[in-house]
Amino acid sequence: MKNPVWLFDLDNTLHNATPHIFPHINRSMRQYIERHLGVDEHEATRIRQGYWERYGATLLGLMRHNDIDPRHFLRETHQFPDLPRMVVFDKPLLHTLRRLPGRKIIFSNAPRHYAEAILDFTGLGRCFDAVYTVENLRFQPKPMLSGFRTLLRAEHLDPRRCIMIEDSLANLVTAKKLGMKTVWVSAGSRQSPFVDVKIRSATQLSKCYGRLEISAKNEI
Repeated sequence: MKNPVWLFDLDNTLHNATPHIFPHINRSMRQYIERHLGVDEHEATRIRQGYWERYGATLLGLMRHNDIDPRHFLRETHQFPDLPRMVVFDKPLLHTLRRLPGRKIIFSNAPRHYAEAILDFTGLGRCFDAVYTVENLRFQPKPMLSGFRTLLRAEHLDPRRCIMIEDSLANLVTAKKLGMKTVWVSAGSRQSPFVDVKIRSATQLSKCYGRLEISAKNEI
């Protein structure tokens, strides 16, 4: 039986971005929209949230409706005065990842400069064979099907051999429809038919691997 290929989200999957990083990014995005669309704080917040709910990413809405340059947007909204002090990370995760059999790939909607900074600071970069950020996805972020297909084609992967680990249920829905096994990192009580395994932390992955094994009929 071949080993699986693990596709890992980054934010709120491998580290906790909620306390410090996400508030900073949300504020930076709101301020960017204020400056470049000429709207007030209330309207900028409405636009940002609306695009997030409709497309799964503020960036995609701004590209489609406001002709925003994605590289400029990502560069301006992902600047951190002191990123190491903002990162919340469980070091035992490094041991967990090293024990998992198979290739491991980062699959993130984040920009590359930010993802690489997180991976370098935490030491996670040494655990992964490849890193796919929104630039690699041609700015077609998860949960869009085209972003998934871009990664699968580039890595020559059969989705039936892949295990997707995510905090976003919407992204797991796309993964499941493609035939992947899915792991939802969530402390909530909600369940979903699109989720094979639900865990509170990625450090629990080694304990539930038996429920995620890829069957022989799905080997390529």
